[in-house]
Amino acid sequence: MNSLTNRRILVGISGGIAAYKSAELVRELVRAGADVRVVMTAGAMEFITPLTLQALSGHPVHHALLDPEAEAGMGHIELARWADAIVIAPASANLISRLAQGMGNDLLTTLVLAAQSPLLIAPAMNQAMWSAASTQSNLEKLQQLFTDRLTLIGPAAGSQACGDIGLGRMEEPTIIAQAVADCFESLGLAGKKVVITAGPTREAIDPVRYISNHSSGKMGYALAAAARDAGAQVILISGPVQLACPDRVECISVVSADNMLAASQSAAVDADIVIAAAAVADYRPKSLADQKIKKSTDEISLELVKNPDIVATIAALPQPERPSLVVGFAAETQQVEAYALGKLERKNLDMIIANDVSDTEIGFNSDDNAVTAYWGKSDHQRQTFKRTNKNTLAVALMSTIAEQLPNG
Repeated sequence: MNSLTNRRILVGISGGIAAYKSAELVRELVRAGADVRVVMTAGAMEFITPLTLQALSGHPVHHALLDPEAEAGMGHIELARWADAIVIAPASANLISRLAQGMGNDLLTTLVLAAQSPLLIAPAMNQAMWSAASTQSNLEKLQQLFTDRLTLIGPAAGSQACGDIGLGRMEEPTIIAQAVADCFESLGLAGKKVVITAGPTREAIDPVRYISNHSSGKMGYALAAAARDAGAQVILISGPVQLACPDRVECISVVSADNMLAASQSAAVDADIVIAAAAVADYRPKSLADQKIKKSTDEISLELVKNPDIVATIAALPQPERPSLVVGFAAETQQVEAYALGKLERKNLDMIIANDVSDTEIGFNSDDNAVTAYWGKSDHQRQTFKRTNKNTLAVALMSTIAEQLPNG
């Protein structure tokens, strides 16, 4: 169920003894990498407590349509927009009837009316209620109302809580979770862990001054969003930038090269891909002044020492600790290809992405970029990406990177 990685799934629970199975469904979806929110009807809370579902999903449970706290944060319209899919399990005869009539008299039915995402319904009721003409008529209405958005899961046949035997049991949580996963395409990086560094580093001179560069972090942040959209679990390690962390991406803020190295080494554990897009300062002051250096002379000298090479350090990890792909960036102002290929070989990288930052139209702080990717140990392969928006470029780059994964 790798296609559930980073997906936002809203689980609706209506009243019925099968509600106890919903806890396992939430667990299955979370285990598959989905971000899960739970909405319960009043009847559902008679069978299972919101606290149970909150513990399993990791988020507060929603149940009141006119909850002032929910409206101030994620109200019913926002929650409907948030969901990539809605699955109702169990769906009682009462809930199915209300949905078929287009009612919005509680939070769950209102969300279904407001949403445009796929809707999956797992009925659960007594076998006689299931076979009743009114229930079957309501199901036909639902098919007409939601057309290609609706997926009916089950019900299954078997013994029921009331003692009857027949159709009406809610399908097992694993089957429902797989049906939810089937709503989504399995993307190129589904289930993969991708670590990306971005932005500049700052190397302190004294408490108020530092050495840095002009990196905006835009390329690294765009790559993080593209990797997320390709289904990956993404960790973005960022130096100081003026950018918001991409949604559904774990962001780690750092300042210096040493900070970034430590964070990268920790995050690289079990990573499939590490992409070093950060513009790490090559040097730092040998000593840090405890107090602000006062302006007393016309000249001042700083003794600098070399910073650790983060991407080379990750690439040098022994197997099996080393990620399958280690990708570097080469921001050059001259002899771009020669310097890039030199770094590819010298640092034991699997791929390097080079660009000419002397071109102010595509250099630091620009919204556009144009790069060439090189890979291969001896007979180097390359792919050139013409100037385009960094967000668009990031999607194309992530596709090329994913193709280089073993069995990718």
